[in-house]
Amino acid sequence: MATRLPATEFDARLAEVRGKLSDTDADAAVWFGATAIEYLTGFHHIQTERPVVLAVTDDRIELTVPRLEVERVEPNPRIDAVHHYFDYPGGDPLKTAVEMLRGLDVSAVAADSDGAPGVMGYEGPALSEFLDVETQSWVDRMRWEKTDPEVELIRESAKWANLGHRYLADHSEVGAHPATVSQRASMEASRAMLDTLGDTYSVRVRGDGPVHAGYISGAETALPHGHTPNERLSEGDVLITGASANVDGYRSELERTMFVGDYTDEQEHYFDLMVEAQDIAIDALGPDVPVSYVDEVVWEFFEEQGITDLAQHHVGHNIGLGGHEPPYIDRGWSDRYDGGDAVMAPGQVYTIEPGLYTEEFGYRHSDTIAITENGIEWLTHFPRDIESNIVR
Repeated sequence: MATRLPATEFDARLAEVRGKLSDTDADAAVWFGATAIEYLTGFHHIQTERPVVLAVTDDRIELTVPRLEVERVEPNPRIDAVHHYFDYPGGDPLKTAVEMLRGLDVSAVAADSDGAPGVMGYEGPALSEFLDVETQSWVDRMRWEKTDPEVELIRESAKWANLGHRYLADHSEVGAHPATVSQRASMEASRAMLDTLGDTYSVRVRGDGPVHAGYISGAETALPHGHTPNERLSEGDVLITGASANVDGYRSELERTMFVGDYTDEQEHYFDLMVEAQDIAIDALGPDVPVSYVDEVVWEFFEEQGITDLAQHHVGHNIGLGGHEPPYIDRGWSDRYDGGDAVMAPGQVYTIEPGLYTEEFGYRHSDTIAITENGIEWLTHFPRDIESNIVR
């Protein structure tokens, strides 16, 4: 049972980006993205209008943060120095970051962007106004393949997501409100998770539990990103559920299509087509399989069944520190990447979630599946058959 990454993971990541840095003419590598900063250093923060800037040289790691983050980052053993500005817009984040870089004798950088992102109203100058900048996406690419410790965290996430989903199913009944059922299931699963893991759980939430389970219902299910409606469950409702758990920042995804009471022949028909599409996708997974191929075979099935008009999105996506990460299981993926980057590889972890959406309801399961050296490993485990997904 793994609940946090070992320090050796960060050592390996930093060594890799330093190797990439040595192949450039830049003096330092720079990151503005919160997920990349967390990935490289273990310092996690909420990206707001207050930029955080990470600088990595061949022998130093320094960070610029707003004043309110100083005490949170100082204990981090990987950060050699912390620089800060008071706040934004009262302070000057980029000026502070440039001073940090010049103090490291840096005149050229390889950065994940030419300045901090415009989040929550931030507006600032480009980094290239002060230094030579070439852009890089090293961390984005490194995150495609997870190491064994990363997969173990996603596996642990899936275990607690499964518990949250079980509570969700158990507490659902005619007359229940989706919001309160979600709150109850999430709370009970989070309590069980925290009681079980104790102080080994790595805190990644603010005033919320580590497990979330909920669903959309009724007509909202016809929208892939529908909202939880303000209406109680009724006999004949379709539900599309979702459950996940945060384990040291890593997530899984478990979704099921469920029915409140008896289902109609039409509902069973679309449910069966959806499950068959997911089966086809999962059967196609494996190392060295072109990422686009999996989406293509599902689309061919939809064409054979004459239901392409009911499909609204691709088959799935990679998952880890982010809920959605590349590669995306999409027919257009191979057009974007050449060579080995276009095929699945051990360590990649995908959600497999082809969906069908009629005018009345939606039908979608999602399972989290890892690519291994010899095939695949299912990380989520909740029954997929129709009889196991009925709310009585």
